[in-house]
Amino acid sequence: MNQLVFNGCDTHVHVIGDPDSYPMVSERRYTPGIASVEDLLQHLKIQQLNRVVIIQPSVYGTDNQCMVDALSVLGSSARGVAVLAKNISSQALLQLDQQGVRGVRLNFESTSNHNTNQLKESLEFWAPRLEPLGWHIQVYAPFDVVCASANSIARLPIPVVLDHFALWPQSSTDIPNTEIMRSLLVQGSIYIKLSASYRCSSYSEESLKNLAHRLLELRPDRILWASDWPHTNREPGVGPLEVSRYRDVNPQQLIRERFMWLRTQELTRQVLVNNPLLLYSF
Repeated sequence: MNQLVFNGCDTHVHVIGDPDSYPMVSERRYTPGIASVEDLLQHLKIQQLNRVVIIQPSVYGTDNQCMVDALSVLGSSARGVAVLAKNISSQALLQLDQQGVRGVRLNFESTSNHNTNQLKESLEFWAPRLEPLGWHIQVYAPFDVVCASANSIARLPIPVVLDHFALWPQSSTDIPNTEIMRSLLVQGSIYIKLSASYRCSSYSEESLKNLAHRLLELRPDRILWASDWPHTNREPGVGPLEVSRYRDVNPQQLIRERFMWLRTQELTRQVLVNNPLLLYSF
């Protein structure tokens, strides 16, 4: 079933280094174990993909050194999405661009931040700074918070990328907001990542597959695929400064999901190759 997708891209992974070399922020909500570049390469080999996007995890705050060092090792086959302080200089942004960074991540979900005004302010702050670089803004936020920011998103001069099925709710009571999200997708204002099915716990396998198909029917050129490797987790009963084990996700399950969601060779190439090529400038 699994075949090499030449220049196929996993658009959402994390690299976690040795804590002595890459210290985590003290106020983190969980502590992941090491997930090295060598481990990542093994993951990509199993998935039969040869491009990757490394996402800055929340545990490093705005210190992107672990990600940047990983990009240096992986070279032209890798890109990054950073978490940045608002006072970063234009020169530092340009340097990150030269190192392979292509976006800024706004992570509201991991900190349980449901403040719509803060999201709007962040979007409107970053967009004009990132537009000259051709970057995007990646948002991990509750579905309703994103929908409440729809007018701001639609006006941005750069795209917004939404993690993990945009955290799309299954409840029928969310119909007004699902129409808002569909409109953003149809307009091309957003990309949505088909990723992390375990974060969509209210969905059955069949219903999540149907959601993937509906999104692909709307805008196949605005859909991405990602593994969410190495599958970070906050283990119940484990303190934030203790190591939480990664989720036990079978690599073959990722492949199986990909085949279910991307039903044709044309869709597979569109989502795994063409869309990342455009968005991340490989």
